[in-house]
Amino acid sequence: MPPQPPPSTAGGMQELLEQLEALEKTANLRSSIDDVQKAIDLLTAARNNIAEQPQTAPLTLAKLQDPLKRSLEQAQKDLKPIYSGLNKYGKALDKKFKDKPLPSASNDALSSHPQLINRAIAMHLLREGEFAVASTFVQEANRHPPHPEPTPNTPNPALNEPWEKDLAEGTLNSEKLQEQFVEMYHILDELRQKRNLGPAILWARQRSDVLEARGSNLEFELCRLQFVCHYAGYKAQSDDLMEDDSEIATGPLEAWNYARREFVTFQRRYAGEVRQLMGAMAYWPNILESPYARYFINDAAWEDVATSFTREFCSLLGLSADSPLYIAATAGAIALPHLLKLQSIMEKTRTEWTTQNELPVEIPLPPSYHFHSIFVCPVSKEQSTDQNPPVMMPCGHVIAHESLHRLSKGGRFKCPYCPSESHPKDAIKVFL
Repeated sequence: MPPQPPPSTAGGMQELLEQLEALEKTANLRSSIDDVQKAIDLLTAARNNIAEQPQTAPLTLAKLQDPLKRSLEQAQKDLKPIYSGLNKYGKALDKKFKDKPLPSASNDALSSHPQLINRAIAMHLLREGEFAVASTFVQEANRHPPHPEPTPNTPNPALNEPWEKDLAEGTLNSEKLQEQFVEMYHILDELRQKRNLGPAILWARQRSDVLEARGSNLEFELCRLQFVCHYAGYKAQSDDLMEDDSEIATGPLEAWNYARREFVTFQRRYAGEVRQLMGAMAYWPNILESPYARYFINDAAWEDVATSFTREFCSLLGLSADSPLYIAATAGAIALPHLLKLQSIMEKTRTEWTTQNELPVEIPLPPSYHFHSIFVCPVSKEQSTDQNPPVMMPCGHVIAHESLHRLSKGGRFKCPYCPSESHPKDAIKVFL
């Protein structure tokens, strides 16, 4: 399931969604089609009449004019609400997406890395379950490999790191990766469409040690939902409650047997949660009015476990839970208005943007789009980079590498935040 857009984007699209909904309500072509069909029937009948009795042609055509005119006018009348809806929707689109030129490609750093772009596209298609499209794309990408076309101020493609080529080629030639995503979508289909937890529980149980080492709750979440399903008397692979009262009565007993059989492995880590589930057994006649109702009235439970499963599945493959291409495109759409405004200001002031590794303005991305820890040196007030990383002195205080050298000048120096003295060689690089 693709991720939801950030709040800033969702709010700005509300007007478009309203106009689209209004258009869908008015865009009923059935009446217009019926009117046009009436006109066709009139013309067909007139043609047949003239063919049978040619001498009546003038009279037939004269009688045809008024009915045909009324049918065509009615068809046009029926189309007016649709034209009006299209007009309003077009104005809403123009208002939201103003016709502005895109920023120039003079600093297009990606043009030197077409293989990585192809990899991002292929990975996105695989993540979305478009396996046939992904296979075709990979075949064509391998048949016609792209050639780097660097622009000024971008890295020379001849200097690419070996890992970049291996990463791109490894993805585009990997049938195993596609098989893994096929498995993921099969399990998600069982969860979302058939309400069948079996394949997901089996997958999690086979990787129990790895998931527990990661601190994942996935296996317990799946088993807890299975317990709830047994308790409530759900049929296998069905949303519907069992209609037979005797079968409903056996639900808590079946859940009790399931808990005794499956929850043993969770006693150490989830003892509190297991006790709460067992406490619900005393309230089975009126469970929906009990303190444990939250476990049994949760419409989002299935989607929650599906999301957790997707996240853990991708994590074990070394991938993020969300598509990087989707995230990059969404972040770019948020940043684009700010970059267009900056470009306009630069043209008026006749200045140039010469910074390659960072944007010249702050982009207000939502918190969910903040992926990297940021360290700002307390001495220089500058953000650390790969070339100027944070370093920790023996006293425990952290400053930027350049600030360390400016303070030390090659010899012992005093920490700017405590009385401790140290030598630059004693400083340790910090990884955030």
